[in-house]
Amino acid sequence: MINYLPRYILSFVILVLIQVLLLNNVQFSGYLNPYIYILFLLSLPFETPKWGLLALGFVLGISVDLFTHTVGMHASACVFMAFMRPFVLRSVEPRDGYQLETYPSVRDYGFRWYFRYAGILILLHHLFLFYVEVFKMDLFFQTLARALLSGLFSLILILLIKVFIKK
Repeated sequence: MINYLPRYILSFVILVLIQVLLLNNVQFSGYLNPYIYILFLLSLPFETPKWGLLALGFVLGISVDLFTHTVGMHASACVFMAFMRPFVLRSVEPRDGYQLETYPSVRDYGFRWYFRYAGILILLHHLFLFYVEVFKMDLFFQTLARALLSGLFSLILILLIKVFIKK
């Protein structure tokens, strides 16, 4: 992983900048809010320690929070996503297990596997983020619709990025 450190730093910076400068300005009637910055957490190696996932999730989320003035909402959602990642990886693990020196990617494990892996984590992130944002139960179904539609839109964008950008 140390060999890929500059690549991860660059992808971190690029994804956060794309998110805060471009995608935070894209909203379709409040229901489609794309969040692709979480691709950074989705792309981390399988061997990343749990404490590292949580720390990177916090740094990623707080970086977006600093630009959007959302007071820790993205940080908490990213930490939750990082916390859930090992459980999701175990639940979608291939029959033969994960190969050494592979990464969670379409190239290494196929489109179907990546769709399930990314879809579950994106949905968890979006549900957490939108319910923390609203913090009311009387808007339960409206918030659920926002989370599902935004999650689907984010998943499509992330899949397009993963398919068209190989490295």
